[in-house]
Amino acid sequence: MYLARGGGDPEGWLWALGAIALYALISYALTYRARARRGSGHPAQDALHDLTDREEPQRPRQRLVSRAIMLCGAALTGLAAYTTSGVVRVLAVAATAVVAVALWAYYDYRTHAPAAQRR
Repeated sequence: MYLARGGGDPEGWLWALGAIALYALISYALTYRARARRGSGHPAQDALHDLTDREEPQRPRQRLVSRAIMLCGAALTGLAAYTTSGVVRVLAVAATAVVAVALWAYYDYRTHAPAAQRR
């Protein structure tokens, strides 16, 4: 009955959307940092391009797994924000986002083919 009347945390959706936006920002920042370290002339544009479509082609299966990790991480981060409240919400969102981004970055790092191997 309580859920049928629309009870609960009305700020839950805002927290969930904010957590997903934060997750996307962290992902962009990691990609930007990688591009800047590689000596890109336009690291901001290249990082944005990498998030939507990679210049260095991955195999279709690797790309699918990479995107699945990224999207599942964003969904779990949003779910953590929606289902928790108070200080626990902040800790749960931060921990979930850090773990998900670390897994995504580690997978991409492990499956990245160095330039010498692509030639």
